[in-house]
This record gives sequence, structure tokens and C-alpha cells, in this order.
Amino acid sequence: MTPGRADLHVLRGIMEPWGAAVVAYSGGADSAFLATVAHQVLRDRMVAVTAVSPSLAASERQDAADFAAEIGFRHLEVETHEMETAAYRANDGDRCFWCKDALMDALEPVAADLGARIALGVNLDDLGEHRPGQQAAAQRGAEFPLVAAGFTKSDVRAASRKLRLRTWDKPAAPCLASRVPYGTQVNLEVLGRVERAEAALRGLGFRDLRVRHLDGAARVEVPLDDLPRVVELREQVVDAVRSAGYRRVSLDLDGLRSGNLNDDLP
Repeated sequence: MTPGRADLHVLRGIMEPWGAAVVAYSGGADSAFLATVAHQVLRDRMVAVTAVSPSLAASERQDAADFAAEIGFRHLEVETHEMETAAYRANDGDRCFWCKDALMDALEPVAADLGARIALGVNLDDLGEHRPGQQAAAQRGAEFPLVAAGFTKSDVRAASRKLRLRTWDKPAAPCLASRVPYGTQVNLEVLGRVERAEAALRGLGFRDLRVRHLDGAARVEVPLDDLPRVVELREQVVDAVRSAGYRRVSLDLDGLRSGNLNDDLP
């Protein structure tokens, strides 16, 4: 398969011989698409599993459950315990490795009970980014069927739209820990503060955003097209973020860039 030559028939063909599958399912565009297609192929022999931990926003957890109910595929929630790992809390450049390691700890017993393969919604675009979590999952036998079938992020969205999945244009929603600069410890208080700030901003109508945690300060990132509206609602934006516990609020004039904290890695 040539990179970028996505083929839904190939994706289905990859999963047909599996017998059963466990799909790591956050409810984002990639995992929702993969779970839906796996359900079409394997029916009740596919189960979508959502990892529940303090790094998963409550709104994302609920949306994942709602989407699973809408489509009608099997959905389980399992608790993961990455916060118990000192290397994860230390938040060095390999934090995602320990997160995916904890995810595999939770998925493997489910897969063993079903005699199933474990699949993650990694696409071709993800391969070019700093994603140590992919390494952790691959080392433990997880499979990336979207990569094998040639899907980029835009391919996933296009195919999702064709299948009339409401997630086709859902903004990316990486874990809350991704808002914390490397080297700043991840803890429950920090994750809770980020979640409250982002929820408050969504309450103002901002759909795609990040609140980067910079100790007592917060840096708000939105797409460039939304910058004027942030300025227009400046007082409400500041009040919303301060209500989450931040003393200072700034706006990133470069706009939202997913994964931009990776720029600080050596």
C-alpha cells in the first residue's frame, strides 16, 4: 500500500481474518472511525475499550460513550494507572511511553478473554511526530490497521464523513497531560485545573482549543480564525480561565498547533 492511498476495502480486509478485536477507543476521530469499521467487519467480536484516568476529560469520556451507543458497538471502560508510575508523573519526553504501557496493561486481559488482537487508531501522519507511545504499544503487539491501509488524518476524516459519522470534523482532543510542558510534574491538581479551564472556554463557544499549563499561568491557544473572538470576549475568557485557578492568562498569537510542546524537546 502506497502511503496516503487510503482504501476502506483494504482496511476491512485487514481486519476480516482477525476473529476478534479490541480497539483502543478515546472517542476521537481516528479511534471512532476504526471502531466503527471494525464493528462493521467483526460485529459483536469487536469491543471498543476506553481508558479512564485523570488525564481523560469527563466531557471526552461521555462523548465516547454516547458515540458508541449511537453506532451500536460494544463499549467497555477500564481504569488505567499511569499516575502510579513515577516516570509518567516526572513528565519527561517519554511520558507517552508510560501512558501507552499502562493502556496495554489494561487492554491485554480484555483481549486475552476474547482471543482478540489489539488495534490502535494510529494513522500515517502520526508516524512523523514524537509519539513514544506508539513504540510502547507496538513493542507489546498492538496493531495499527489505519497505517497498514494507507490512511492519513485527512483520509480518516474524509472516510468518516462518507460514512456519516459525526466525528468526521471533531477537533483533536489529546490527553490533558499533553498541556503540561515536559519537565513539569503531572499531578491531579494540574490536570484538574486544565480540564476546568478548557471546559469553561468551551462554555463560551470555543470548540477547538488548548490551555497550556505554565505553573501559575495559562496560555490559551485557539485556531487563528478564532483569535479575534478571544479578544472580543477578553474579560469573559480571562474570568473563565482564572476561575480554574490560574493567576495569569495569555493568548498565543501563533494560534493552535497540536503537539507544539514537542518543540522544547532536545
